[in-house]
Amino acid sequence: MPAWQRTLWILFFSRMVTAIGFSIIFPFLPLYVAHLGSSSGLSIEFLAGAVFSAQALTMMIASPFWGTIADRYGRKLMVQRSMFGGAFIMGMMAFAINAEQLVLLRAIQGLITGVASATNALVASTVPRHRMGYAMGIIQLGAWIGTALGPLMGGIFSDAFGFQYTFLVTAFLLLVAGILVQFGVHEEFQPPSKVKEANNFLADWLHILNIKSVSLTFTLSFMSHLGRSFLLPIAPLVIISLLPPQAKNAASITGLMTGIASLSGTLSAVYFGRLGDRIGHRQVFIGGALVTACSYLPQAFVSNVWQLIALQALAGAGAGSILPSLSALLATYTKPDEAGIVYGLENSIMASSRVIAPLISSAFALWFGLRSIFILTAVLFFLAVLLAIRFLSPPSGHEQTTSHSTHVFKFRRVHSQNHSALSKALS
Repeated sequence: MPAWQRTLWILFFSRMVTAIGFSIIFPFLPLYVAHLGSSSGLSIEFLAGAVFSAQALTMMIASPFWGTIADRYGRKLMVQRSMFGGAFIMGMMAFAINAEQLVLLRAIQGLITGVASATNALVASTVPRHRMGYAMGIIQLGAWIGTALGPLMGGIFSDAFGFQYTFLVTAFLLLVAGILVQFGVHEEFQPPSKVKEANNFLADWLHILNIKSVSLTFTLSFMSHLGRSFLLPIAPLVIISLLPPQAKNAASITGLMTGIASLSGTLSAVYFGRLGDRIGHRQVFIGGALVTACSYLPQAFVSNVWQLIALQALAGAGAGSILPSLSALLATYTKPDEAGIVYGLENSIMASSRVIAPLISSAFALWFGLRSIFILTAVLFFLAVLLAIRFLSPPSGHEQTTSHSTHVFKFRRVHSQNHSALSKALS
């Protein structure tokens, strides 16, 4: 097995384990806030929202800095920082004595973690460019599997052992992932000949953002994550509206719908990543975004919960093709030694979408009704398709591959014709 493949599979497993660890707390985090209570008189509802938004806000701020540091001192080091740091801070959450402390620890978590961007940067700097779609699909596969298993495990652990022990399980999983990377991954990192000064951070970011295709890919990434995040606050309410008044299984059905959407994304991520390596990641993104848009639009008109679940599964498959293709596009538009900055900025953009998505979806639900969120999401993905068709250019690497294949075909055709003429002359 080549070294890059060994690194890829170790990172796949580590990404899956960390995704389980970070998502294992999602089912009961608001309940943990209520269990701890407030010592300052703030409302539990406010603190339950702050415990999610604080982490996204601080990650949005910190990710570009960590990305730049990764390019200067090594991407493996940043993967270890996010995993070991996450293990420490998640363990501390088990000993929080009030909800304000938990919100503060979640804010610190956003500052020191960022496993997704660190892992993507290490993959982008290690894997050959012509296998980038496949590699990003594998990493996304680990993330989807972990996100699907984590909430289920979290519900079981919190019911069986209590909230605090679940945080300790999360810390243990992150610690195991960090140790695996420490001893299993070898990075051939070549530091820059001259380490740049810290005040050049802004110049590094502007250099990346001034690349037209990169800035447009960041925009499409923001729109995609924003659309996927719109449904999170209102999904249980939509399901309740579709169930009989006496039904008491809305939470279970919400979990089932989320799990099925994650499963369909898991199954599609690797296939479409490899397909992008063959036909181009731009085409795969356009097709995936179009399928996702067409899946969300009819969800505004469903009459029962199973129709909603089926359409969510289709939307999940579309998302499974979108995320690896965007990550692969960023890798092909930039140099390997810029991977840290690129994926640090992408992670910041993703975090910003998680900050504002609940505000937008709640406002639309209040003004136009719950089902308006599905129409809003569909319009957003249709707009992403139009932007990609009109302005997103194919990566130069793909164009070179296509050009090379064309020249090889022409050479073989001319060689075949000459060989045929020579054979006729001799005969």
